[in-house]
Amino acid sequence: MTLPIDTLLAELKRGVEDVYSEVDLIEKLKENRPLRIKLGADPTAPDIHLGHTVVLNKLRQFQNFGHEVIFLIGDFTATVGDPSGKNATRPPLSREDVLRNAETYKEQIFKILDPQKTKIVFNSDWLGELGTVGMIRLASNYTVARMLERDDFKKRFANNQPIAIHEFIYPLLQGYDSVHLKADVELGGTDQTFNLLIGRELQKSAGQKPQVAMTLPLLVGLDGEKKMSKSLGNYIGVTEEPNEMFGKIMSISDELMWDWYNLLSFRPLEEIAQLKAEVLAGKNPRDIKILLAKEIIARFHNDSAAQAAEQAFINRFQKGALPDEMPELSFEGDRPLANLLKEAELVSSTSEAIRSIQQGGVKIDGEKVEDTKLVITAGTRAVFQVGKRKFARISVN
Repeated sequence: MTLPIDTLLAELKRGVEDVYSEVDLIEKLKENRPLRIKLGADPTAPDIHLGHTVVLNKLRQFQNFGHEVIFLIGDFTATVGDPSGKNATRPPLSREDVLRNAETYKEQIFKILDPQKTKIVFNSDWLGELGTVGMIRLASNYTVARMLERDDFKKRFANNQPIAIHEFIYPLLQGYDSVHLKADVELGGTDQTFNLLIGRELQKSAGQKPQVAMTLPLLVGLDGEKKMSKSLGNYIGVTEEPNEMFGKIMSISDELMWDWYNLLSFRPLEEIAQLKAEVLAGKNPRDIKILLAKEIIARFHNDSAAQAAEQAFINRFQKGALPDEMPELSFEGDRPLANLLKEAELVSSTSEAIRSIQQGGVKIDGEKVEDTKLVITAGTRAVFQVGKRKFARISVN
């Protein structure tokens, strides 16, 4: 895809937190050749949610612009343990766990990346051959003082918390990956900034042009406050059913929707700007949110699944006169439905809640509830309705 440098740069910087450095990126783009774009992932867990896909989307964008994409599975570094953002030494994974998770990663990333244009590599292929002498030479490139400039190391050192020697080795191994692959650009979350910059330094030492380091923000979850996380129950998994995904996406706030468009959508910036203008001109934000939901579902399922999910949503909510605005509430921990309705002020007492359930007047996401002893578990996010006029969007964390 041939675009003017200014246009191409604007697209590539979309949703990006920082670029180290923009001047270097412009110079590389002007070389008019396929750049080697690296993304490394340690297979430390088997599942991927939308938060993880932010950086994968950026990788796909580079892929669409004709650049060479290298997805590096850190099967060697995962056995060491990445200390990024950790306030304690992280136990290394077993080789068996790493390989099992790696297979799952390979399946899930191709829901986003083009498998025909993606090169998958394992860093054990070269890191396993470094040996003792190679490790010592690699470690000689950085000082302890420089390592302690890193925020998480600095805090742990100040608090007299242990820092294992192998944790100093990890960023050097990640940086050496870039040297071996001769990476032009490396992507990562904002928590990877230190590691990515070490890659630049090691490439300079090896006589290579330093890679451009691009960091991306962490996606805010369904609650609109904290980063998307399975432990917080505010996530959408890439393997979830279409109707479940659609309902969750439609539940996010109108303000958060634009951040999700910026980080998750593949639509051109000009098109998103036009959508914003339409909302400012009076168009219902719900209609714009539907477009986002359908785009995401089509990506992880298919177009027909997205269309069916939209129709199911219309049948359950819009035809049921769901209001455009309603209270958004959050509670902690499992609790009986009757208690939850009272705490949400949808009823005046638990006895009223029980009567409403018995009379068929309580719905969750448009479905009538009949069990008066129903317990709403953590991780639930849904629209609760009592009667015809009382609604609330409730998250139970």
